[in-house]
Amino acid sequence: MTHGMRTDTYPPYLDGGGRDWRDTATRYALLPLRIFLGVTFIYAGLDKLTDGAFLKDSGAGSIGDTMRAVRDSSAIPALVDMALKSPVGFGYAMAFGELAVGIGALLGILTRLAALGGALISLSLWLTVSWASDPYYYGNDLAYLMAWLPLVLAGAPVLSLDAAWRSRRRQRAGALAR
Repeated sequence: MTHGMRTDTYPPYLDGGGRDWRDTATRYALLPLRIFLGVTFIYAGLDKLTDGAFLKDSGAGSIGDTMRAVRDSSAIPALVDMALKSPVGFGYAMAFGELAVGIGALLGILTRLAALGGALISLSLWLTVSWASDPYYYGNDLAYLMAWLPLVLAGAPVLSLDAAWRSRRRQRAGALAR
């Protein structure tokens, strides 16, 4: 029995060979996660922008009252204090940030960067709003943070603008090498 080391530098599905169902499943494994996170964060951003009460300094359901309510129980009160300097501005930044990372993830545009943005949004929400959840797994922001990490690492290898751009660059590089 002989054991060898792989000498190829990319998976077999990129050279047109070795496509069995496992290779296909591996290629598409992150697609459901990407769709879920993209749709969820687009929805969250739109929900914030269309909620009349959320984007206010004070009042029931406002970003200002929410931040004041969680300040003393958050892991990093200074982060909440920074948001409280301009709660409405912070609310808009959160909403547009969620929209941007959602669109980036869903369409596969600069997916790693979008996923990093999503992870940072989720981390900041976990350390502030969700920190007091007891037990910790009742707060969903930690789960979102962990869900973004595979996309930070792998990007969007299929059905994405990133993949289309990558393919186009390879075709151009191949044409130049001839």
